[in-house]
Amino acid sequence: METWEQVLLGVFALLLLFWFVPGIKPMLAKSKEAPKDWAGLLVPLALVAAFVIFLAATL
Repeated sequence: METWEQVLLGVFALLLLFWFVPGIKPMLAKSKEAPKDWAGLLVPLALVAAFVIFLAATL
């Protein structure tokens, strides 16, 4: 990767960081009040894992 590409990537990463940082504190405060929904995370994760295991077993 060329030097100018690395500099451009670094500038882009800093801009994204400055763009997202102001919203982090309100997001964390709102997430503490939200109901916990672990099934909404674990069920799709388990389905993806089962599908990958199925694909690996059929090779």
